Amino acid sequence: MPTMLLSPTRRSIVELAAGNLLLGTLGVFVVESGQDAVSIVFYRCLIGALALGLYGRWAGWLSLRAASRGTLLLALLTGVLMAGNWVLFTAALGRVGIALATIVFHVQPFLVLLIGAFVFGDRLTAVRLAWVGVAFAGLVAAIGPEALLHGVDDSYLIGIGCALGGAFLYAWVTLLAKRVTSVRAPMLTFIQCLVGVPLLALLDPVSPLVLSGAQWGWLAGIGLIHTGLVYVLIYGALPGLATPVIAVLTFLYPASAVLVDAAVYGRLIGLPQAIGLALIVLASLGVTLGWSGSGSRINRAGISSASPWRLPRPAVPRQGRSRRR
Repeated sequence: MPTMLLSPTRRSIVELAAGNLLLGTLGVFVVESGQDAVSIVFYRCLIGALALGLYGRWAGWLSLRAASRGTLLLALLTGVLMAGNWVLFTAALGRVGIALATIVFHVQPFLVLLIGAFVFGDRLTAVRLAWVGVAFAGLVAAIGPEALLHGVDDSYLIGIGCALGGAFLYAWVTLLAKRVTSVRAPMLTFIQCLVGVPLLALLDPVSPLVLSGAQWGWLAGIGLIHTGLVYVLIYGALPGLATPVIAVLTFLYPASAVLVDAAVYGRLIGLPQAIGLALIVLASLGVTLGWSGSGSRINRAGISSASPWRLPRPAVPRQGRSRRR
């Protein structure tokens, strides 16, 4: 059924679910492109910026009139961090596989909690700290105790390090994006793509002249689908949904990544990885929904009072709304 025939809430659910399911296929496009991480992210930023720019022009949110100079500088900084995050995560996909890289990356919200507490003085209760412990126990299980105790090949360790490094940079993006209040969320992503183009061009990405037609297809998919379409779907859906719904649907991303890795490349996760993913999901829901010994506590809007999973919500201009919504 076309989404236009659904109620606004159901339409938002479909869009958010679709966005996260599409993200789960990113690894296939990365692997099949056959390019290095810097080149992949360079073309992701270039094509993604073109797609978001054209859509933003049509939808009416391509404007920075309300942004101060300090806000713009902060937005540019998130672009540098986002480019680094994308490069590191892309490198991890090629070294440890789609499923494991995605599972490890999903400790990012807990890094948001820890950085927020130690750098910005955000409140970190004993209950939230306990959930952080559960998540990192899941991380250890996913990586594999034998890998930590007995060691594995360098490529595996580098891949895990890249996934964790990407999660660390994205945690900073999340924290800083909350302070970029006068820039709409899709506009911020557009800025981040624009920043990534000249930044990564300095690192000598592969020339477009040597890319085959098939490689162009995979790279175009990453820019158009996993950057343009996915971010439009996700940011368009978030304002219409309560945090409990967002929290559940967000984990369609790692679940679909695990299934895609198994279906396309025959890489099945083992029991430790499955336990690790389950613990990370459980801990994420525990923090987001405020689970504690005395029961969960969600405010009337369904939003946890200190949730690192709460992405920046698009602001609505004072005069005129988007043509789309």
